[in-house]
Amino acid sequence: MNEASPERQIGVDPRTPDRQDHELSTSPTRPSDRTCQRPATSRAAAPFKIGYARVSTNTQDEALQLDALQRACVDRVFIDRASGSLQDRPGLTSALECARSGDSLVVWRLDRLGRSLRHLIDVVHDLEQRGVALVSLTEQIDTSTPGGRLVFHVFASLAQFEKELIRERTLAGLAAARARGRVGGRPTVWTQDKLRTARSMRDSGDYDVTAIAKVLGVSRASVYRALGLPTLEPGSSQSVPESEAESA
Repeated sequence: MNEASPERQIGVDPRTPDRQDHELSTSPTRPSDRTCQRPATSRAAAPFKIGYARVSTNTQDEALQLDALQRACVDRVFIDRASGSLQDRPGLTSALECARSGDSLVVWRLDRLGRSLRHLIDVVHDLEQRGVALVSLTEQIDTSTPGGRLVFHVFASLAQFEKELIRERTLAGLAAARARGRVGGRPTVWTQDKLRTARSMRDSGDYDVTAIAKVLGVSRASVYRALGLPTLEPGSSQSVPESEAESA
């Protein structure tokens, strides 16, 4: 892996065929962590600007995001080439692991960071707990300022409001379905014809539960429930196997 020159402290070298999604630095301050290297010109305790960029596919170009991050004077950039809906994003994981208290995570736009509003709120909350600020260049949000923190408190309230609305709509839909006689779960295999046949076979005394289940193509446990029989027939030493009861 080629080291970036002191004049180019952002992005990756486009001349390298197998370029990595995160490469930047001249001198590592964390020898055990190759992906989180701080410039040799900065002090170890100095605040650090970590840039994060994401494009959805390999055919898309991240140059627009990198130019914006460069103008923001970030010290280190991590790049993902993956859909925002994916949970596993190595570049984002490395960027979050690299961030220390007092640092800033800089993104071109908020949708480059979060999979959803709820995920974005969770990331910001995690950064806040660790003393790391989030800066979004397009929305001009900086959580190190009171105004930036206020914006994300509003976002968090909206996310909670959306969650409650979804819950209320779900409960209302279930109640309406129950009022119309519909219940959840798998549809029953017992038609009226099957039920009449099972009762007729049972009343004749010529068929036991096992024979009825075999003829109708259902489990023994299902026959017991449909006919309202005890799970242990008189004179029988065998109860319904648990596997049958679960599959019915």
